[in-house]
Amino acid sequence: MSQILLKEDTIVALATPNGVGAIGVIRLSGPDAIVIANSVFKGKDLTTQASHTIHFGNIVDDDVVLDEVLASIFVAPRSYTRENVVEISCHGSSYIIESIIKLFIKRGARGAKPGEFTLRAFVNGQLDLSQAEAVADLIAANSKASQQVAMQQLRGGYSSELKQLREQLVTFASLIELELDFSEEDVEFANRGQLKQLVVDISKMISKLIQSFELGNAIKLGVNTVIAGRPNAGKSTLLNALLNEERAIVSHIAGTTRDTIEEVLNINGINFRLIDTAGLREATDTIEAIGVQKTLEKISQSALLLYVFDAQTLTAEEVQQDIAQLLHPGLPVLAIANKTDLLPNSSLAADFILPNAVKLIAVSAKQKQHITELKQAIYNHAVNGQLAGDETLVTNIRHLEALQKTEEALTRVLHGIDNPIASDFLALDIKQALHYLGEITGIVTTDDLLDNIFSKFCIGK
Repeated sequence: MSQILLKEDTIVALATPNGVGAIGVIRLSGPDAIVIANSVFKGKDLTTQASHTIHFGNIVDDDVVLDEVLASIFVAPRSYTRENVVEISCHGSSYIIESIIKLFIKRGARGAKPGEFTLRAFVNGQLDLSQAEAVADLIAANSKASQQVAMQQLRGGYSSELKQLREQLVTFASLIELELDFSEEDVEFANRGQLKQLVVDISKMISKLIQSFELGNAIKLGVNTVIAGRPNAGKSTLLNALLNEERAIVSHIAGTTRDTIEEVLNINGINFRLIDTAGLREATDTIEAIGVQKTLEKISQSALLLYVFDAQTLTAEEVQQDIAQLLHPGLPVLAIANKTDLLPNSSLAADFILPNAVKLIAVSAKQKQHITELKQAIYNHAVNGQLAGDETLVTNIRHLEALQKTEEALTRVLHGIDNPIASDFLALDIKQALHYLGEITGIVTTDDLLDNIFSKFCIGK
């Protein structure tokens, strides 16, 4: 295991954000956490107190009172790390916090490394690796949906699914291993028909998890949503209407927006990174040409395209030409007919026939008409019915890669069943599938993997 894991010392760090605040929470974890805290705490004897109790007292350094604090006691194994843990709630002065941490270090504690508390929780069996990563995702969650997905993974929903899959595979792997012990007698303990059905069922579940990554990653990082169209189509006005604030400069002069403007819009708990772009046309100067090039680059990187056009001036043929130029495989597109308040009876011409993948929505950005319907359409395009109930979503690229490798190994197992191969080769492919599934939850780990994962955590967690 990693050198970090071999240490049995007591660590200390600030668990709340750096900076001045009302309070700061300093966390100690390790075999001597309660003893070290008690050595500088004037109040009750912390070493004799029950777990999950809070005590008022002073932190004292050589008879000098540093602060009045509350000390929370968590006795092993009933703590986040399954070690003795003490959390000191003190006043939020950076001087006080630094002084108390230095005092704990002087009394035998060591400054914690990034993620070391959660690493200890993983090593001590409090969390599996996917749950530990969910802790970091929960801390970084910036929307309701990302918080819900991280919380579901932290509670073990994702882990329990993988555990069930792995246990079923282990059963067959053990039977095939048994066959190897009786190879000279040419017997089969593992029913190939049952094994094939199991692998097919597991492959379907793995495939579903892999497909969920697109939405899971969008929830975690936000959905890149580009607003594009010709000059004066009302793109900036639409951005302002969606945000309900005057974020972008609006002018009747074509080409006002020459660089991209990015803002975040939260719809039903999901963040959409709205990117207002320069109008698409033949550039009249170098700066505008750069803006148009940036627009095309942003479209190529987007997860959703909002194509905006002036319903009053653009013909159906021109709209179709624009969409054909911007559309690329796999990119969802909403065609937004703007300025419909200026049309007779506010209706669109019947000849706006668009590709099946493109939905047409009529709005008036200036008058803020049908903006609510547009927001719902944007949300529906991103979620596509997947965000319902307790659906498991993959949000971690490491998990995605492991699932893809598991799927490849299972494909080889199916091939080996359909084209009978020796039991030892079949067992090898099953073992590889088990290995990659185990990498996700931490049943299979390496020092480099653990160091890479936990080094991305904040200190104090």
